Order: sequence, then structure tokens, then C-alpha cells
Amino acid sequence: MTLDWKVVIDSTDPHAQATFWGEALGYIVEDHSVLIERLLGFGAVPEDVTLVAHDRRAWRDLAGVRHPDDPYDKDSGAGLGRRLLFQRVPEARTVKNRLHLDVHAGPERREAEVERLAGLGATVLREVAEQGGTWTVLTDPEGNEFCVQ
Repeated sequence: MTLDWKVVIDSTDPHAQATFWGEALGYIVEDHSVLIERLLGFGAVPEDVTLVAHDRRAWRDLAGVRHPDDPYDKDSGAGLGRRLLFQRVPEARTVKNRLHLDVHAGPERREAEVERLAGLGATVLREVAEQGGTWTVLTDPEGNEFCVQ
């Protein structure tokens, strides 16, 4: 048996993070508006748990991105494959990540990819060259570290 999974990332601004990582990875920002509008219409959720992001109704405290080729639930908009979910937390990141993403661009595209990601709001921390390879360590707009190989 296999299990489905997603990576959930704590965030102070889930929608900004979804925008950054959607652009960074070529993923689609999930559209939860159909479910939200339905729940609002039934009175099942209050309006203050939502906001408008990406020109549509969204959850205030959650935003996700999914791979464009993967399946998704048409009723909820949630991805059913490769997916990142950003959840709002009240505190900012204060210590080094215990988990990080590696983005694989390849040696011929690494430098251009680092430049593109910096243009989206990432910050370059350092270049690493070891026997096992070469990569660049960056942070996303909220300071979460990731590597480009």
C-alpha cells in the first residue's frame, strides 16, 4: 500500500508563499473558491475565515500549490498529487528549518534559475561546492531555506 502526502509549511502569509512557490516551481495556485462559496451559502463557515486572493475567494489561513499535471478534487480545488500547503501561524520562523526543499535545475541551468528565483523574492545565502555536487542555498520570502542544484 502507498500513502498520498503533501508538504505543509508554516507561514505568516500563506498567499504570498503560494504565489512565490507557484512561480518558483511552475505549479498552480489551488482554487478553493467553489467549496468556499458553497460553504458560505450554507452558512457553514463565517465570511471572516476567507479573503480574496488571486482574484477569487480563498481561505484566510491556508493556500496551496499543486503540480499542473496532477489530479485534483474539482469540488474542493485541493491537489491530489505533488502539493505544497501553506498554513498561517502567528509566529515567524526563528530557527533553522528541519526540512527543506531541493529544486533540481541541473548544472547548466542552476545559475539562471537562482537569478530567476531571486527576482521572485528569494535571497541567496551561499554557494556550496563539495565532492557530492554544487548547489546554491537560498531563502524564500519568509526566510525558509531551500537549495537549487
